[in-house]
Amino acid sequence: QVQLSESGGGSVQTGGSLRLSCRASGNIVTITDAGWSRQAPGKEQELVASIDFGGTANYADSVKGRFTISRDNVMNILYLQMNSLKPEDTAVYYCSTGRYYQGTYYGGYWGQGTQVTVSS
Repeated sequence: QVQLSESGGGSVQTGGSLRLSCRASGNIVTITDAGWSRQAPGKEQELVASIDFGGTANYADSVKGRFTISRDNVMNILYLQMNSLKPEDTAVYYCSTGRYYQGTYYGGYWGQGTQVTVSS
């Protein structure tokens, strides 16, 4: 029905930048809300950013001012620009498509994830 594929992860030093991309197949993605989540070893999954179809974005306090989520609704691509990276940003990052419900984003379909490692 919907398939998501993340790319752009890698290893960087503290203060570096990465841009993650999420390519979606399925026309339904063009009319859904979307987001990026991350999970570090031994930690619970954390929603770091979400965006509605019109481009209004929300961010976790831990990444606000450093990360930017954006989307290309024509090409069905979701981006996460990550600047000023810190070791605590190290995690597997997952993109998703879902829905906002009463102000809260809920992911429905998820990608397989891409590893981001930030060295101190």
